[in-house]
Amino acid sequence: MRVSQELQVDARSAMQAVAAEPVAGETLLASETLLAGVPAAPIAMSVAAPSVVGASSASAQPEASCEPDARRSGSPAAEACDAPVERAEPASAEPDIAAETLELLEWPRLADHLAGFAGTEAGRRHCRRLRLPASPSESLGLLAETTELLALDGLVEGGISFQGVADISATVLLCAKGGCAGGEELLSLATTLAAARRLRRQIDDPQLRPVCSALVGELRTLPELEQRLHFCLEEGGRVADRASAELAGLRRRLQAALAERRERLQELLRRYAPLLQDTVISERSGRPVLAVKAGAAGQVKGLVHDSSASGMTVYIEPQAVIALGNRLRELQGEERELERAVLLELSGLVGEEAEALQELQRILVRLDAGLARARYGAWLGGVRPELADDPEAAFELRDLRHPLLLWQQRREGGAPVVPVTVRVGPDLRVVAITGPNTGGKTVTLKSLGLAALMARAGLFLPCGGTPRLPWCGQVLADIGDEQSLQQNLSTFSGHIRRIARILEALAKGADLPAAAADPAPAALVLLDEVGAGTDPTEGSALAGALLRHLADRARLTVATTHFGELKALKYADSRFENASVAFDVETLSPTYRLQWGIPGRSNALAIASRLGLDPAVLAVAAAQLEPGGEGDVNRVIEGLEQERQRQQEAAEAAAALLARTELLHEELLQRWSQQKEQSAELQEQRRQRLEVSIREGQGEVRRLIRRLRTVGQEVRAGGRVAGETARQAGQRLRRLEQQHRPMAERRDHGGWRPRVGDRIRLLALGKAAEVLAISDDGRELTVRCGVLRLTVDLAAIEGLHGEKPAPPEPPPQVRIRSRRSPGSRGPEVRTEGNTVDVRGLRVHEAEAAVEERLRGANGPVWVIHGIGTGKLKRGLREWLSGLPWVERVSDAEQGDGGPGCSVIWVK
Repeated sequence: MRVSQELQVDARSAMQAVAAEPVAGETLLASETLLAGVPAAPIAMSVAAPSVVGASSASAQPEASCEPDARRSGSPAAEACDAPVERAEPASAEPDIAAETLELLEWPRLADHLAGFAGTEAGRRHCRRLRLPASPSESLGLLAETTELLALDGLVEGGISFQGVADISATVLLCAKGGCAGGEELLSLATTLAAARRLRRQIDDPQLRPVCSALVGELRTLPELEQRLHFCLEEGGRVADRASAELAGLRRRLQAALAERRERLQELLRRYAPLLQDTVISERSGRPVLAVKAGAAGQVKGLVHDSSASGMTVYIEPQAVIALGNRLRELQGEERELERAVLLELSGLVGEEAEALQELQRILVRLDAGLARARYGAWLGGVRPELADDPEAAFELRDLRHPLLLWQQRREGGAPVVPVTVRVGPDLRVVAITGPNTGGKTVTLKSLGLAALMARAGLFLPCGGTPRLPWCGQVLADIGDEQSLQQNLSTFSGHIRRIARILEALAKGADLPAAAADPAPAALVLLDEVGAGTDPTEGSALAGALLRHLADRARLTVATTHFGELKALKYADSRFENASVAFDVETLSPTYRLQWGIPGRSNALAIASRLGLDPAVLAVAAAQLEPGGEGDVNRVIEGLEQERQRQQEAAEAAAALLARTELLHEELLQRWSQQKEQSAELQEQRRQRLEVSIREGQGEVRRLIRRLRTVGQEVRAGGRVAGETARQAGQRLRRLEQQHRPMAERRDHGGWRPRVGDRIRLLALGKAAEVLAISDDGRELTVRCGVLRLTVDLAAIEGLHGEKPAPPEPPPQVRIRSRRSPGSRGPEVRTEGNTVDVRGLRVHEAEAAVEERLRGANGPVWVIHGIGTGKLKRGLREWLSGLPWVERVSDAEQGDGGPGCSVIWVK
C-alpha cells in the first residue's frame, strides 16, 4: 500500500517537472527571455526576419520562433529550432534594433489585444508571441487564412467554436517519455480530438476555403484512440468500471466491504447511543469514528484518533470495524494499482501517436490564431491589405487609424481617432513631416509602422478602401528620447547610437538576399525629430545627409522634423516629398490631419502666445526672425496653406454640386419611369377593352354559325351564303385580334456573351461575380459571388459596364416529312394556313372552327388544343372519329406541339 502511494507521488512529480519544462516547439516564457537580456515580446521578429537581424544577435535568440508551426514549416526558423540554445549575456551586446523597434511601436500591446480574441490558452500564448513571417508567401498565406476563417465565422451559426479544445502538449510529451498521465488530462485529450474532428468538418471545403482546407487536410483526429479514452474514462477523469474486468470485480468487493462496515457502525450507534455525544459518524485520518463522551471512553473498545478542543468528546474507531477498515485500505490500494495500470495503458497509446497529436496541436493553435486575427480585424473594421512582392511598390493607405488608439477609444472611452492618409508613389523615398508639436506627427509614424507589421503578420488594417503596400522585411524606428544618465547618454547621443544600428541593420539586410539571388525586401525607416538635441545648424546638416543616405538604401523613410532646411530637399531631389500636420490658426490648436505637398510651420510663437507668454517677448522673437528670412518662408507657407484651403473648399463645393446633380438625375429617371408605367397601363386597358369587344364579336359569329346549321334543306342555298359571310367576318375579327395583341419587348443586346472567367453583375443582388461554367445551351451560368456559388439564368446577369447578354442562337433544325397521303396535294408541313388554334373554346365551338378549316383542306390539318384537363382533346377526337372524310388523327411531333396538338389526315 505504501509502495503504490510512493508511485503516485513519483508520477505527479514527474508530470510537474515535465510541465515546467519548455514544450517542444514552443518559445520560452517572457520572464525567461528577459532574464537572458533580450526584450520579451519582439523576439519573434529577430529570428523570423533574417534580413533584419545580424549573425551576432541571431545566436542569442534561437528559441524565439521555435513554435509548433515553425518546426514543421521547413523555414529557416524551423532550422533554428534544432540549433543549441545559447543565452546572451545582459551586457555583452547592443539590443537588437528590430526588437527595439517593436517595443517602440508598442507591438506587444497589439499582440495582447489580439490574444483576447483567441479561444484557447495555447492560442492566446501564440498570439502574444505574434511571430512575423520571413517571406511574402508566408504572409500571403496567413492573410488567406484570415479571410477564409472570417467568412466561415460569419456563416456558422454562433461562429466557429473551439470549445473542448485543450492544450495537450504537456500530456503528449509526458506520454511520449513513458510517463503516466492523469485521467483528467487524458479525458481532455479525447475531447480535443472530438473538437478537432468537428472543426475539420466545418472548415473542409477546397473550393471556398482552399488554404484552410489544405491545413486541416493534414489533420489526424485518431477516432480509435478517442473512443478508447472515452470508453475507459468517466466524467472527471475517473477510470470506469468497464475499463477492466478485474477492476470491476475489485470495486464490487470494495462496495460490499463498505456496506458491511456501514451496517456494523449503525449497529454500534444503536448499542452505544447513551454514551455518544452525537449520532453522526465522523471521520478522522480516513477512518470512521464515533463521538464518545469523555467519561464513557473506557466503555467503548477501539482506537482513539482525536478529541475535541474542550476535552468533553473523544473520537474512537470501534474495535469491531478496525479489521474491516484495514481490509478496505488494502482494497483501495489494489484499486489504485489497477487504475494506474489502465492509465499507463492509455498513456502508452497516446505516446504511440505522439507525433500525430503534436501536429494536431500545432494545427489547432494555428487555426485558433487565424480566427483571432479574423475577429480582431472585424472588430477594428479592418480591410485585407494587398501585399506586393515588388519592394518598389507604392504605399496606398487611405484613412488609416492607429489600432491601439482605436482600442483606447472603444474599450477605455478615449478620444475619437483621426485617420491619416498615406500615398507614396514608387519613385518617392523620403517623406519629411513638419508641423507643430502635439500635432500628430509621431502617431503618423507609429500608425504606418504598425500597418506594415500587421500586414506582414496576416492582420487586416483599419483603413478605408483597399490598402496596398509592399512586403516590408525590415521595419526600423528611432522614436522617443534615448537619454540615459546611467549609460551617460544625452538625447543626441541616444538618437545617434540608435540610428547607427539602423544603418548597420540595413546593410546586413541588403547583403543577405544577394546570396540567395533574390531582390532585397522593402525596408521602412521611421525617424522622429531627426537631428534634434544638438546645435540646429549642425543637426540640420547631419539630418539632411542622413536622409540622402537613407534614400539610397531604404524603400521608404518617414522623418519628422522642425528644421526648415529639410523642407527644401523636395525641390532639389524628386525622391523627397513634404507633408505637414494641419494647424488651426483661429483656435491655435492642431487638427491632427496630414497634408501632403506643402511643409508645415512649427507655430511656436502662436502656441507660446496661447499658453500665456509675455507679448513683449513674442514681439522681440518675431523681430529676430525677419533678418534671417524665416518670416518670409513662413509667409510663403501660410500663402500655400491658404491656397490649399481655397482649393479644398472649391473641391467640396464641386462635390456638393455633383451630388445635387446626381439627385436631380435620379429624380428625372424616376418620373420618366412613372410616366412610362402609366402609359403602358393605359395601353393595356385599351387593349383589354378591344379584346373584350373582339371576343364578344367572335361569340356572336359562332352563334350565327350554329343557327345556320339548324336551317332546313329548303333554305340550304341561302344558308350556305350566310355561313360564308359569317366565316369571313370571324377571320377578320381574328386578324384584328392578332394586330392588337401586345408584342414582346425586344432589346438590343449588342451581341455580348459572357465567357468562363469573366466578371459579371448579378441583377438580383447588385453584386459582381465570376463566371465559373456555362451550360451547353448557353442559357444558364454557374457563378461565384463572394463565398456563394450560384446557378443563374442568362437573363439574370449583365456586364460590369451594363452590357446585356445576347441569347444563344438556336441550332438550325431540318425537318423532313414523308408524304403519307399520296392522294393529297396540299403541303405536309405545318403552316399558318393549315393550322387552327382552338384553345379556350368549348367543344362545340372547336368543332365548328375545325370543320370550317377541313372543308377547304387538301392536306393534313394541325389543331392546337393544348393539354389542360384533356376534355377538349377527347371531345374533338370522338367527333372526328365519326366523320367519313377523316382518314386518321394523331399527335403532332414534339417540335409542332406534341400531345397539345393533333394532326388530322383527310381522305
